Amino acid sequence: MAGMSGYSCCWQWAEVKSMGMGYWFPSSTTKRSFRPVLVSVSAISDDNSHSYTSSSSNGRKLEEEGIKGSGTTARDRRLLRIRQEKRQREYDRLNNYPAWAKVLENACKDDAELRAVLGDSIGNPELMRKRVEDRVRKKGRDFQKSKTGSVLAFKVTFRDFNPLDSYIWFELFGSPSDRDVNLIGNVIQSWYVMGRLGAFNSSNLQLANSSVEYDPLYDADKGFKVMPSSFHDISDIEFQENWGRVWVDLGTSDYFAIDVLLNCLTALSSEYLGIQQIVFGGRRMGDWEEGMTSPEYGYKYFKI
Repeated sequence: MAGMSGYSCCWQWAEVKSMGMGYWFPSSTTKRSFRPVLVSVSAISDDNSHSYTSSSSNGRKLEEEGIKGSGTTARDRRLLRIRQEKRQREYDRLNNYPAWAKVLENACKDDAELRAVLGDSIGNPELMRKRVEDRVRKKGRDFQKSKTGSVLAFKVTFRDFNPLDSYIWFELFGSPSDRDVNLIGNVIQSWYVMGRLGAFNSSNLQLANSSVEYDPLYDADKGFKVMPSSFHDISDIEFQENWGRVWVDLGTSDYFAIDVLLNCLTALSSEYLGIQQIVFGGRRMGDWEEGMTSPEYGYKYFKI
Protein backbone atom coordinates (compact mmCIF):
# COMPACT_ATOMS: atom_id res chain seq x y z
CA MET A 1 0.00 0.00 0.00
CA ALA A 2 1.37 3.42 -1.04
CA GLY A 3 2.77 5.50 1.80
CA MET A 4 3.38 2.46 4.09
CA SER A 5 6.99 1.56 3.23
CA GLY A 6 8.94 0.37 6.28
CA TYR A 7 5.90 -0.65 8.25
CA SER A 8 4.51 -4.14 8.70
CA CYS A 9 1.25 -4.97 10.27
CA CYS A 10 -1.63 -7.36 10.14
CA TRP A 11 -5.04 -6.23 9.12
CA GLN A 12 -8.23 -7.46 10.66
CA TRP A 13 -11.80 -7.07 9.56
CA ALA A 14 -14.36 -5.51 11.85
CA GLU A 15 -18.00 -5.21 10.89
CA VAL A 16 -20.35 -2.64 12.27
CA LYS A 17 -23.68 -4.42 11.90
CA SER A 18 -25.84 -1.53 12.93
CA MET A 19 -24.48 0.59 10.09
CA GLY A 20 -24.16 -2.13 7.47
CA MET A 21 -20.47 -1.46 6.82
CA GLY A 22 -17.06 -2.61 8.03
CA TYR A 23 -13.47 -1.46 8.40
CA TRP A 24 -10.01 -2.84 8.00
CA PHE A 25 -7.74 -1.84 10.87
CA PRO A 26 -4.23 -2.85 11.93
CA SER A 27 -4.02 -5.51 14.63
CA SER A 28 -0.71 -4.32 16.03
CA THR A 29 0.67 -1.00 16.99
CA THR A 30 2.51 0.80 14.24
CA LYS A 31 4.55 3.90 14.07
CA ARG A 32 1.85 5.76 12.25
CA SER A 33 -1.91 5.83 12.51
CA PHE A 34 -3.95 4.88 9.51
CA ARG A 35 -7.23 6.12 8.31
CA PRO A 36 -9.82 3.32 8.10
CA VAL A 37 -10.79 2.15 4.59
CA LEU A 38 -14.51 1.93 3.96
CA VAL A 39 -15.70 -1.21 2.12
CA SER A 40 -19.34 -1.91 1.25
CA VAL A 41 -21.14 -4.86 2.71
CA SER A 42 -24.38 -6.35 1.28
CA ALA A 43 -26.81 -8.40 3.30
CA ILE A 44 -28.44 -10.94 0.99
CA SER A 45 -29.96 -13.82 2.92
CA ASP A 46 -32.72 -14.26 5.45
CA ASP A 47 -30.40 -15.97 7.93
CA ASN A 48 -28.53 -12.64 8.37
CA SER A 49 -25.53 -13.92 6.38
CA HIS A 50 -23.67 -11.11 4.58
CA SER A 51 -21.48 -11.08 1.48
CA TYR A 52 -19.49 -8.35 -0.13
CA THR A 53 -17.57 -7.64 -3.28
CA SER A 54 -14.47 -5.56 -3.47
CA SER A 55 -14.21 -2.41 -5.57
CA SER A 56 -12.07 -4.27 -8.08
CA SER A 57 -14.72 -6.98 -8.60
CA ASN A 58 -17.41 -4.31 -9.02
CA GLY A 59 -15.32 -2.60 -11.67
CA ARG A 60 -14.77 -5.89 -13.48
CA LYS A 61 -18.52 -6.60 -13.47
CA LEU A 62 -19.34 -3.14 -14.88
CA GLU A 63 -16.67 -3.58 -17.52
CA GLU A 64 -18.12 -6.93 -18.57
CA GLU A 65 -21.61 -5.43 -18.80
CA GLY A 66 -20.27 -2.57 -20.91
CA ILE A 67 -18.54 -5.00 -23.26
CA LYS A 68 -21.71 -7.04 -23.63
CA GLY A 69 -23.85 -3.95 -24.34
CA SER A 70 -21.48 -2.40 -26.85
CA GLY A 71 -21.18 -5.58 -28.93
CA THR A 72 -17.51 -6.49 -28.89
CA THR A 73 -17.89 -9.61 -31.00
CA ALA A 74 -18.68 -9.43 -34.68
CA ARG A 75 -22.13 -10.88 -34.10
CA ASP A 76 -22.91 -8.37 -31.35
CA ARG A 77 -21.73 -5.45 -33.48
CA ARG A 78 -23.86 -6.68 -36.37
CA LEU A 79 -26.97 -7.00 -34.19
CA LEU A 80 -26.34 -3.58 -32.70
CA ARG A 81 -26.02 -2.05 -36.16
CA ILE A 82 -29.23 -3.74 -37.30
CA ARG A 83 -31.11 -2.35 -34.30
CA GLN A 84 -29.76 1.14 -34.95
CA GLU A 85 -30.73 0.99 -38.63
CA LYS A 86 -34.21 -0.21 -37.72
CA ARG A 87 -34.67 2.67 -35.30
CA GLN A 88 -33.40 5.11 -37.93
CA ARG A 89 -35.81 3.77 -40.54
CA GLU A 90 -38.69 4.05 -38.12
CA TYR A 91 -37.69 7.62 -37.28
CA ASP A 92 -37.42 8.55 -40.97
CA ARG A 93 -40.78 6.93 -41.67
CA LEU A 94 -42.48 8.99 -38.99
CA ASN A 95 -40.68 12.30 -39.49
CA ASN A 96 -39.39 12.39 -43.08
CA TYR A 97 -42.09 10.46 -44.94
CA PRO A 98 -42.79 12.25 -48.29
CA ALA A 99 -46.08 14.11 -48.46
CA TRP A 100 -46.88 12.67 -51.90
CA ALA A 101 -46.51 9.14 -50.52
CA LYS A 102 -49.04 9.94 -47.79
CA VAL A 103 -51.42 11.26 -50.46
CA LEU A 104 -51.11 8.02 -52.43
CA GLU A 105 -51.72 5.91 -49.34
CA ASN A 106 -54.87 7.88 -48.52
CA ALA A 107 -56.06 7.65 -52.15
CA CYS A 108 -55.74 3.86 -52.01
CA LYS A 109 -58.61 3.73 -49.54
CA ASP A 110 -61.10 4.81 -52.22
CA ASP A 111 -59.36 3.71 -55.43
CA ALA A 112 -59.13 -0.05 -55.97
CA GLU A 113 -57.11 0.36 -59.17
CA LEU A 114 -54.46 2.50 -57.47
CA ARG A 115 -54.37 0.05 -54.56
CA ALA A 116 -53.67 -2.77 -57.01
CA VAL A 117 -50.91 -0.73 -58.67
CA LEU A 118 -49.07 -0.04 -55.40
CA GLY A 119 -49.56 -3.54 -53.98
CA ASP A 120 -47.05 -4.34 -51.24
CA SER A 121 -44.99 -1.19 -51.91
CA ILE A 122 -47.05 0.89 -49.45
CA GLY A 123 -44.68 2.23 -46.80
CA ASN A 124 -41.69 2.25 -49.18
CA PRO A 125 -41.70 5.61 -51.03
CA GLU A 126 -39.07 4.65 -53.60
CA LEU A 127 -40.84 1.44 -54.54
CA MET A 128 -44.18 3.28 -54.64
CA ARG A 129 -42.71 5.84 -57.03
CA LYS A 130 -41.39 3.09 -59.31
CA ARG A 131 -44.76 1.28 -59.37
CA VAL A 132 -46.63 4.47 -60.33
CA GLU A 133 -44.07 5.39 -63.01
CA ASP A 134 -44.36 1.92 -64.54
CA ARG A 135 -48.15 2.21 -64.51
CA VAL A 136 -48.09 5.62 -66.21
CA ARG A 137 -45.56 4.50 -68.81
CA LYS A 138 -47.47 1.38 -69.80
CA LYS A 139 -51.10 2.51 -69.62
CA GLY A 140 -51.06 6.29 -69.35
CA ARG A 141 -52.54 8.52 -66.70
CA ASP A 142 -55.92 6.89 -66.62
CA PHE A 143 -56.78 7.35 -62.91
CA GLN A 144 -60.15 8.68 -61.89
CA LYS A 145 -60.56 12.37 -62.64
CA SER A 146 -63.51 14.65 -63.22
CA LYS A 147 -62.29 16.29 -66.45
CA THR A 148 -60.14 14.56 -69.02
CA GLY A 149 -59.54 17.49 -71.39
CA SER A 150 -57.55 20.71 -71.13
CA VAL A 151 -58.86 24.21 -70.49
CA LEU A 152 -55.89 25.66 -72.43
CA ALA A 153 -55.72 26.02 -76.22
CA PHE A 154 -52.88 24.13 -77.85
CA LYS A 155 -50.10 25.85 -79.79
CA VAL A 156 -49.81 25.38 -83.57
CA THR A 157 -46.54 25.85 -85.48
CA PHE A 158 -45.20 25.02 -88.96
CA ARG A 159 -41.60 23.92 -89.61
CA ASP A 160 -40.82 23.60 -93.32
CA PHE A 161 -44.09 21.80 -93.83
CA ASN A 162 -44.31 19.99 -97.17
CA PRO A 163 -47.92 18.81 -97.73
CA LEU A 164 -46.64 15.95 -99.90
CA ASP A 165 -44.07 14.57 -97.46
CA SER A 166 -44.16 15.67 -93.83
CA TYR A 167 -44.90 14.57 -90.30
CA ILE A 168 -47.61 16.06 -88.11
CA TRP A 169 -46.53 15.97 -84.44
CA PHE A 170 -48.71 15.95 -81.32
CA GLU A 171 -47.41 16.74 -77.85
CA LEU A 172 -49.75 15.62 -75.06
CA PHE A 173 -49.66 16.53 -71.37
CA GLY A 174 -48.72 12.97 -70.43
CA SER A 175 -48.22 9.50 -71.84
CA PRO A 176 -51.45 8.49 -73.61
CA SER A 177 -53.60 5.64 -72.39
CA ASP A 178 -54.93 3.06 -74.83
CA ARG A 179 -58.17 5.04 -74.85
CA ASP A 180 -56.32 8.25 -75.80
CA VAL A 181 -54.50 6.49 -78.64
CA ASN A 182 -57.79 5.20 -80.01
CA LEU A 183 -59.40 8.63 -79.79
CA ILE A 184 -56.65 10.37 -81.73
CA GLY A 185 -56.36 7.46 -84.14
CA ASN A 186 -60.05 7.44 -84.99
CA VAL A 187 -60.10 11.21 -85.58
CA ILE A 188 -57.12 11.11 -87.96
CA GLN A 189 -58.39 7.99 -89.70
CA SER A 190 -61.74 9.68 -90.34
CA TRP A 191 -59.91 12.79 -91.57
CA TYR A 192 -57.93 10.65 -94.00
CA VAL A 193 -61.00 8.82 -95.29
CA MET A 194 -62.76 12.14 -95.96
CA GLY A 195 -59.67 13.35 -97.79
CA ARG A 196 -59.54 10.24 -99.93
CA LEU A 197 -63.16 10.94 -100.92
CA GLY A 198 -62.31 14.49 -102.01
CA ALA A 199 -63.79 16.38 -99.05
CA PHE A 200 -61.01 18.97 -98.88
CA ASN A 201 -61.58 20.82 -102.14
CA SER A 202 -61.83 24.57 -101.77
CA SER A 203 -62.79 24.90 -105.47
CA ASN A 204 -66.31 23.87 -104.57
CA LEU A 205 -67.33 25.77 -101.45
CA GLN A 206 -70.67 27.01 -102.68
CA LEU A 207 -72.27 27.32 -99.22
CA ALA A 208 -69.29 28.51 -97.19
CA ASN A 209 -70.07 32.19 -97.67
CA SER A 210 -73.83 31.90 -98.16
CA SER A 211 -76.58 32.51 -95.70
CA VAL A 212 -78.66 29.46 -94.86
CA GLU A 213 -81.60 31.49 -93.60
CA TYR A 214 -83.31 31.72 -96.96
CA ASP A 215 -83.00 28.24 -98.45
CA PRO A 216 -79.75 28.67 -100.41
CA LEU A 217 -79.34 27.07 -103.82
CA TYR A 218 -76.70 24.41 -104.52
CA ASP A 219 -75.51 23.79 -108.08
CA ALA A 220 -74.84 20.03 -108.24
CA ASP A 221 -73.59 20.21 -111.84
CA LYS A 222 -70.96 22.76 -110.84
CA GLY A 223 -69.83 20.55 -108.01
CA PHE A 224 -69.66 17.55 -110.32
CA LYS A 225 -67.52 19.35 -112.88
CA VAL A 226 -64.94 20.68 -110.39
CA MET A 227 -61.57 18.94 -110.65
CA PRO A 228 -61.50 16.42 -107.82
CA SER A 229 -58.89 16.49 -105.05
CA SER A 230 -57.66 13.50 -103.13
CA PHE A 231 -55.64 12.74 -100.02
CA HIS A 232 -52.89 10.44 -101.32
CA ASP A 233 -51.30 8.58 -98.39
CA ILE A 234 -50.87 8.42 -94.63
CA SER A 235 -48.85 6.34 -92.14
CA ASP A 236 -49.86 4.65 -88.91
CA ILE A 237 -49.94 6.92 -85.86
CA GLU A 238 -47.02 6.37 -83.48
CA PHE A 239 -46.46 7.43 -79.88
CA GLN A 240 -43.35 7.56 -77.71
CA GLU A 241 -44.22 8.70 -74.20
CA ASN A 242 -46.14 12.00 -74.62
CA TRP A 243 -45.17 12.62 -78.27
CA GLY A 244 -47.12 11.30 -81.25
CA ARG A 245 -46.66 11.65 -85.00
CA VAL A 246 -48.23 10.72 -88.32
CA TRP A 247 -46.74 11.06 -91.80
CA VAL A 248 -49.00 12.49 -94.52
CA ASP A 249 -49.12 13.11 -98.25
CA LEU A 250 -52.07 15.43 -98.79
CA GLY A 251 -51.92 14.95 -102.54
CA THR A 252 -54.24 17.40 -104.30
CA SER A 253 -56.17 18.29 -101.14
CA ASP A 254 -56.20 21.97 -100.22
CA TYR A 255 -54.93 23.49 -96.99
CA PHE A 256 -58.59 23.49 -96.13
CA ALA A 257 -57.83 19.96 -94.87
CA ILE A 258 -55.55 21.45 -92.18
CA ASP A 259 -58.32 23.69 -90.92
CA VAL A 260 -60.70 20.75 -90.67
CA LEU A 261 -58.14 18.69 -88.74
CA LEU A 262 -57.38 21.51 -86.31
CA ASN A 263 -61.09 22.10 -85.68
CA CYS A 264 -61.52 18.43 -84.79
CA LEU A 265 -58.44 18.32 -82.55
CA THR A 266 -59.49 21.49 -80.72
CA ALA A 267 -62.67 19.83 -79.50
CA LEU A 268 -60.81 16.57 -78.80
CA SER A 269 -58.23 18.38 -76.64
CA SER A 270 -60.82 20.37 -74.73
CA GLU A 271 -63.16 17.52 -73.94
CA TYR A 272 -61.12 14.35 -73.74
CA LEU A 273 -57.34 14.13 -73.61
CA GLY A 274 -55.49 17.48 -73.62
CA ILE A 275 -52.97 18.50 -76.31
CA GLN A 276 -50.11 20.91 -75.58
CA GLN A 277 -49.04 21.66 -79.15
CA ILE A 278 -49.26 20.52 -82.75
CA VAL A 279 -46.31 20.90 -85.12
CA PHE A 280 -46.60 20.55 -88.90
CA GLY A 281 -43.27 19.52 -90.39
CA GLY A 282 -39.94 18.72 -88.77
CA ARG A 283 -38.11 15.41 -88.54
CA ARG A 284 -37.60 15.04 -84.80
CA MET A 285 -39.41 16.41 -81.76
CA GLY A 286 -38.76 16.10 -78.06
CA ASP A 287 -36.67 13.03 -77.24
CA TRP A 288 -38.08 10.95 -80.10
CA GLU A 289 -35.82 8.04 -81.07
CA GLU A 290 -36.11 6.33 -84.45
CA GLY A 291 -36.56 2.56 -84.24
CA MET A 292 -37.59 2.54 -80.57
CA THR A 293 -40.74 0.44 -80.92
CA SER A 294 -40.79 -1.48 -77.65
CA PRO A 295 -43.87 -1.02 -75.41
CA GLU A 296 -41.51 -1.10 -72.42
CA TYR A 297 -40.22 2.31 -73.49
CA GLY A 298 -43.65 3.87 -73.90
CA TYR A 299 -44.19 3.08 -77.59
CA LYS A 300 -47.75 2.72 -78.87
CA TYR A 301 -49.35 2.93 -82.29
CA PHE A 302 -52.70 3.09 -84.08
CA LYS A 303 -53.12 1.22 -87.36
CA ILE A 304 -54.74 3.33 -90.10
